Amino acid sequence: MEIGLVGLGRMGFNLARNMRDKGHRVVAYNRTAEKTRQAEQEGITGAYSLGELVDKLTPPRVVWLMVPAGPPVDEMIAQLVPLLSKGDTLIDGGNSFYKDTLRRAPAVQATGVNFVDVGTSGGIEGARNGACTMIGASDEIFARLELLFRDISVPDGYLHTGPNGTGHFVKMVHNGIEYGMLQAIGEGFELLSKSPFTLNYREIAGVWDHGSVIRGWLMELMERAFGKDARLEGIRGVMHSSGEGLWTAQTALELGVPAPVITESVFMRFRSEQEDSFAGKVVAALRNEFGAHQVEKK
Repeated sequence: MEIGLVGLGRMGFNLARNMRDKGHRVVAYNRTAEKTRQAEQEGITGAYSLGELVDKLTPPRVVWLMVPAGPPVDEMIAQLVPLLSKGDTLIDGGNSFYKDTLRRAPAVQATGVNFVDVGTSGGIEGARNGACTMIGASDEIFARLELLFRDISVPDGYLHTGPNGTGHFVKMVHNGIEYGMLQAIGEGFELLSKSPFTLNYREIAGVWDHGSVIRGWLMELMERAFGKDARLEGIRGVMHSSGEGLWTAQTALELGVPAPVITESVFMRFRSEQEDSFAGKVVAALRNEFGAHQVEKK
């Protein structure tokens, strides 16, 4: 299959590599030409304008957006849709707010271009080696693209969640849950750091990852982070909020669903920008491990 990919950031570039490795022809465009040249050196076809990207794809085209949520998505859609033809498909694979997706989908489809929203999880490693994808699309378009989603995802790691908006809604709730889990791990290790004992945090994370109730990828990443910095002394405990947790908390309020853990974890992200804490260091280190999110160095 041919895929046009717009956005060669941390996730987008690894997703392009993933698609390439599965035998798909990827035509990639990035706002800065340096990333496009790098992609060409790795066997990915480069395009230096959106028009060139569209011209290098065979109709019916598939164009996958991996750009930051919000206005950048609207701007890219406004530039791309006039270049596309009836029957082409535009995929938003970023962390867009589901209400934005519900607004964008009918506007795009009114032009004859299909619209798909894909919540993509698994961090930069998942984008490279096998993601978890949640797909909002019509049955017909999902069936047409299912092979692509299966190829770029881990086994049993893709789901047609329903019509447009559902992919981003399910991913939003996923990220809200992630906020709560990260906060709990951070608080637990802060308790360990305040204890009267001399403890090895890397070894504790390692043993918790083997057979315990809280075992999993986050604990594996925690062991890796402590392996790099045993006491996380090199970073500040600032946990930046990327938006999805706040959207989840707001949606919970709108729907009348009690979500105190997720909501409080959002507040703790804001508090971390005011006062340093070991829990904040833990969450910052974890976010850096799975998503290469920036940490603030001491």
